[in-house]
Amino acid sequence: MLLSPAELPFPVSPAAVYGRAAPWALEIGFGDGRFLVELARLHPEWNLLGAEVAPASVSRALRRLRREGVARARLYRGDARFLLRNLVPVRGLERVYVNFPDPWPKKKHAGRRLLQPHFFRLLATRLANGGALLLTTDHPEYFEFATAAGKASGLFAVRPGPPPPETLRTKYARKWLDQEKPIFHAAFHKIAEAGETFPPIRRYPMPHALMQGALPPAEAFEKQIETAPEAGVVLLEAWQSGPGLIILARVEEPELVQEVLLEARPSNSGVFVGLRPNCSPLVSAGVKRAVGLLVRWLESRGLETRQRSY
Repeated sequence: MLLSPAELPFPVSPAAVYGRAAPWALEIGFGDGRFLVELARLHPEWNLLGAEVAPASVSRALRRLRREGVARARLYRGDARFLLRNLVPVRGLERVYVNFPDPWPKKKHAGRRLLQPHFFRLLATRLANGGALLLTTDHPEYFEFATAAGKASGLFAVRPGPPPPETLRTKYARKWLDQEKPIFHAAFHKIAEAGETFPPIRRYPMPHALMQGALPPAEAFEKQIETAPEAGVVLLEAWQSGPGLIILARVEEPELVQEVLLEARPSNSGVFVGLRPNCSPLVSAGVKRAVGLLVRWLESRGLETRQRSY
């Protein structure tokens, strides 16, 4: 089963999703799903959750879970930080596994690594008291980076040691073992919680506006940028769609990055400006800002706003 944040309440009820109350374990970056299958065999008493950004991996893992008859696992395609903040209740998880994460080895990409200080503060609010994150990696620099971030948070006791046998049966573990590479492991045991609450991202009704005037051609469009601490918005490009316009927007918010399609088209009431039909983003404060930025650009081209609903 795939979890879709657009269709679920924030946060979710594990008992409602799984049909039972049970300890909840999360694997971040589940790849082809074989570790989730292993966990299901070792811990049939657990509810399992996986997060993965690659659609092809989600598809492969879903087929594997169905083939192996694993009924107590749920998959989420997207950023694990968004999942933790919005779908997981406070103190909802007992265990988190991070197996062979992308180390982002280039210095300029270090900010993309998962196990950052901010992540540990968020995680501490979502782990049950006594819960733990288990990291297994072949990358010594990332291992040092992650353990230092965990210790610096003051929220976790970091205990290096040998990896659990089940982590050595994953695809990447076998690859590195065949190459006789060392594998590093540490358990991050929660000892305190962050002072921040990390409330779920607020969702809004569908933002739109009604305007009056003649739409400019797509050739007249120039990239529009708006930056703010809570959300950054870029209107990237526009295409002609009959008498209307389609605009690609990129919206960046904490733990959430979305690319959405906006439109400006003639309607019986004038010009409608809002989200493109069949575009189903999470309607966040940043998406509202994207609609507002498009409205302001159209106003700069001579259109008049008659009604705002954003």
